Amino acid sequence: MNRFGLQPRPGPLTSLVAAVAVALSCANVAFAAEAAQVDGARISAADQEPGNWMSHGRTYDEQRFSPLNKINDGNVGKLGLAWSYKLDIDRGVEATPIVVDGVMYTTGPFSMVYALDARNGKLLWKYDPQSDRSRAGEACCDAVNRGVAVWGGKVFVGVLDGRLEAIDAKTGQRVWSVDTRTDPNRSITITGAPRIINGKVIIGNGGAEYGVRGYITAYEANTGKQDWRFFTVPGDPKLPPENKAMAMAAKTWFGDKFVEQGGGGTVWDSMSYDPKLNLLYFGVGNASSWNPRLRSEGKGDNLFLSSIVAINPDTGEYVWHYQTTPGDAWDFTATAHIMLADMEIDGKMRQVLMQSPKNGFFYVIDRKTGELLSAKNIVPINWATGVDMKTGRPIVDEKAAVYWRDPEKKALLVQPAFWGAHDWQPMSYNPQTGLVYIPAHIMSALYQDVDGVPPRKKFKSMYQLQVNTGMMPEDPEGLRKLADTWTGKLIAWDPIKQEARWEVPYSTIFNGGTLSTAGNLLFEGTADGRVVAYSADKGKTLWEQPANTGVMAGPVTYEVDGEQYVTFMAGWGGAFSTFAGALSLRAGVKPNAQVLTYKLGGTAKLPDLKYKYADRKVDPPAFTGTTEQVDKGRALFNGHCDTCHGINAISGGVLPDLRMLSKENHQMFLGIVYGGRVQDGMPSFAEELKPDEVELVHQYIIKRSHDLLNDMKSAKTAANQ
Repeated sequence: MNRFGLQPRPGPLTSLVAAVAVALSCANVAFAAEAAQVDGARISAADQEPGNWMSHGRTYDEQRFSPLNKINDGNVGKLGLAWSYKLDIDRGVEATPIVVDGVMYTTGPFSMVYALDARNGKLLWKYDPQSDRSRAGEACCDAVNRGVAVWGGKVFVGVLDGRLEAIDAKTGQRVWSVDTRTDPNRSITITGAPRIINGKVIIGNGGAEYGVRGYITAYEANTGKQDWRFFTVPGDPKLPPENKAMAMAAKTWFGDKFVEQGGGGTVWDSMSYDPKLNLLYFGVGNASSWNPRLRSEGKGDNLFLSSIVAINPDTGEYVWHYQTTPGDAWDFTATAHIMLADMEIDGKMRQVLMQSPKNGFFYVIDRKTGELLSAKNIVPINWATGVDMKTGRPIVDEKAAVYWRDPEKKALLVQPAFWGAHDWQPMSYNPQTGLVYIPAHIMSALYQDVDGVPPRKKFKSMYQLQVNTGMMPEDPEGLRKLADTWTGKLIAWDPIKQEARWEVPYSTIFNGGTLSTAGNLLFEGTADGRVVAYSADKGKTLWEQPANTGVMAGPVTYEVDGEQYVTFMAGWGGAFSTFAGALSLRAGVKPNAQVLTYKLGGTAKLPDLKYKYADRKVDPPAFTGTTEQVDKGRALFNGHCDTCHGINAISGGVLPDLRMLSKENHQMFLGIVYGGRVQDGMPSFAEELKPDEVELVHQYIIKRSHDLLNDMKSAKTAANQ
């Protein structure tokens, strides 16, 4: 059976993994004998065993609040490193670990799964799904993975290349594997963590930037058999809609261009579940393409883009939706963290859902009916002036944000921009303080309508935005000024009063997710390479340690043998550092994928950073191009190479900075571009770029290398004056 079949794939790798896993598990029988025996009843009663972290947000409501308090605001200053574990690949780390009965299950880049002894970080087993790394370029935002789910003795992981796999929690051997893709010719990926409800493994997909149709699917946990699938945008209008929800959605789309473009609406991250209402809530992503004029004749709400959708998890049937950004045109996804809570509003207890999506508003919604209860922006925005509480719709500022109707096709500066006021980094809710802790962004970007967009030769690995955005200057001073406007902050938000209680400013965006605890603590990692504990009530810094890399993921806490631990998954990477490399350099960190776990009195030493590109030098060949060639080369580079190597050929350090190519690589440039470097995730561009176009890209890179040399000389001269 092929690699996506339902049967285990025997071979040297799986046999070796199994042998190692069995040997290690025999030495840790107490941990592995009943590995990952989790079910819905156990997750629903998670507060009765607070030492475990059994689901992505600890509980089905995804509050990321822990009742543990042995580490608290009175003693957190004594926190020290208990153990660390180095992951195999130094790229972006976004996983939330699962900890059950003394075993930690987590993931690293390219969907690799690790089972660790939660007391000391000792490896129990490691599972490499052998993700097709040539498809890394089909993932918009690095080869990241946000974690696993566990259920009934199995560990479940979504693989970057579109597979969903079940692994034996005790041995690390694969149990089953399914291909979740609806169209293998499109760039459908998985980076999100599965959720498991009533014995069904639920997973969405990514790829809206590349021209795909979004959906969320349920599979039987025991067998991998598909149970149901819910599409988030309509298919071909010439064909009958799949169900009533798609019939409703189809009325909000116009024309048929979106069919070729895919429509988007991928479900690539957030989910939560209410067992009493038996409702699954999930967030829907952006459009494909972004430009409404070229996608849907500039008309319609385009359901269910940028929406929160509630469905019955047993059947996949639609119940209600709330669209945060109708007709989304700015990549204002609603895929940010979704949390559930019960709270008193206007003297009445309400069952609420809370989300702070990219568009800048914080929403409080009745989770039974979908009624909007309140909405307020958490950071300055200009695309909308507020939300109309009668209609629930944003009040869009046409002059500020509607670029596709601008008669002069001017570039409009929109705030927030494509990474939003809050992206995927999880927030947390502390029922003791009544506050939600949000890792927020303050950023803006230009959006400009385009004419005559040529059709792509293929949809795989190529953005399908059909809008000019992300434009950046090339000179250091211009970049410095732009970086000054892209900042972050930790916001403690009162969801009832819809106002900030306290804030902590950060120098850049993409700071880590948050964890709150009953010890009056709020933990967060930062983009500039720190792990920090604040007092949850007032935001006072109580503890801080270096992480030797940027931290984006949300931390967790757990208890084993009466000892409380706090774990940060650390490792710089992801969309910001790859695509906007020049601005991400403000963080001042390098990729260093690792698990960092702390306890009171911990004395372990933080391992030294070993950066694989540290010895690269700037030594370009002579520049022989013309101004016209450079302009064409820049356009080609920023259309094909910037996703990984950075806009204008400035890398954020996760992947090679092409301005520092060796002489040998300059000589082999065409061969590298056409041959690819699959082991590193680089596909071949032989079908995308003609030889003369490759040479234009090469000349642009050489020019940028000489620019870097000149900048370095100028900086040295200025320093000596």
